[in-house]
Amino acid sequence: MAIKIFIDQGHNPQNPNAGAEAGGVREQDITYEVGIRLADLLNANPNFEARTSRTYPEEQLGTSTTTSLAARVNAANSWGANYFISIHCNASDILEASGSEAYVYRLDSEAAVLGEYLLIGLENATGLPNRGVMQNSGLYVLRRTYMPAVLMEIGFITNEYDRYLMTTDPESFARGLYNGLLSYFGLA
Repeated sequence: MAIKIFIDQGHNPQNPNAGAEAGGVREQDITYEVGIRLADLLNANPNFEARTSRTYPEEQLGTSTTTSLAARVNAANSWGANYFISIHCNASDILEASGSEAYVYRLDSEAAVLGEYLLIGLENATGLPNRGVMQNSGLYVLRRTYMPAVLMEIGFITNEYDRYLMTTDPESFARGLYNGLLSYFGLA
C-alpha cells in the first residue's frame, strides 16, 4: 500500500493568500515549482502516492485566506493522506537570515520527527543551514489536518543567496525533501 503524501504549495498566485515577494521573485512561484518536482519524485517511486494542492501555476484556491487554507486542508483530509507537507519561503527584515525551518503543531509528535528528517534532507541537498523544528499550534494547516503535518520554510526569499538557489535550482529543494522522506521511512 503506497504512502499518501499531500504536498501543499503555499500561497496563491495572487491575493487572497498571495505569499512574500523579494527581488522580483514571488514565494508562490517557488513553492509551486518545488512542490510539483517533489510530487514527480514521489510518484515515480511505487512506495508513494503524491498529490499537490495546486496543479497548475495560476491555480487560485479559495476566495479568502481562510477558504484558501481550508481548500488545502480539506483536499488532504478527504483524500485520506498519510502525511501533509506545506512548502513555504521564509521572509525577514534581517537580510542575512538564511536556511530552512520546519513548523509543527506539537514538538512531541510524529510530525516533528518527520520535520527533522526533511530539514536534514534539505541541508544535505542545498547546503543551506538547518534552523530546526519549531512549534506553532496557531497555523491553520497544522491545526486542521487529520494526519501528521509539517510546514516547511525551505529558505529565505529575502536572502539574496537563498532566493537565487530557490529560483535557479528548485530541483535541489525537491530532492532534499524527497531524500528526507526516504530516510524517515527507512527507504534510503
